[in-house]
Amino acid sequence: MNAPRTLVAAAVAAAALLSGCASSPSYNNGYGSNGYGNNGGYNNTASMGYGVIESIQVTQAEARTSGGGAVVGALVGALAGNQVGSGSGRTAATVAGGVAGAAIGNNVERNRNAGSGQEMYQINVRMENGEYRTVVQDSAYDLRVGNRVRLVDGRVYRY
Repeated sequence: MNAPRTLVAAAVAAAALLSGCASSPSYNNGYGSNGYGNNGGYNNTASMGYGVIESIQVTQAEARTSGGGAVVGALVGALAGNQVGSGSGRTAATVAGGVAGAAIGNNVERNRNAGSGQEMYQINVRMENGEYRTVVQDSAYDLRVGNRVRLVDGRVYRY
C-alpha cells in the first residue's frame, strides 16, 4: 500500500519540478539589433520617426513549446523508472525517470514544432538623423527597399 503512494508522490513532485523545464514563449517586442552592436537608440516605445528602408529579410519566429511534451515525458519516464529497483532505489529511479522523461519530451515537442515558426520580416531603416533601426514585424505587404517610411510604436508604415 505504501508503494503506490510513493509512486504518486514522486510523480507529482517530478511533474511539479519539471513544469519549470517547459520553455515559456518568448515574445519579440519588435526591437531587434541593427547589426552594429546596438539597437540604434530605439528604446522609447512612443517614439516616432521617418526614414528609408535599407533592406528587408524574411526570418522565422522561434518555435514554441506548450509544456505538454514535458508533462507526458515526465509521466512516461516516472512510470518506466518505477519499474526499476526496490525501496528508496525505486523512488530515486522514479524521480530520475521523470526528470529525464520531461527533458526528452520537451525536446521532442520542440523538434516537432521546429518548422512551424511564424514568418517574420526584419526591416532595416536608415532614419533621417542617420541612425539605423531594425524592426521585426509580422507583415511587410506594401513595403519595399527604398520606400520612405514612418516608424510608430515599433512598426514600420509607408509614408
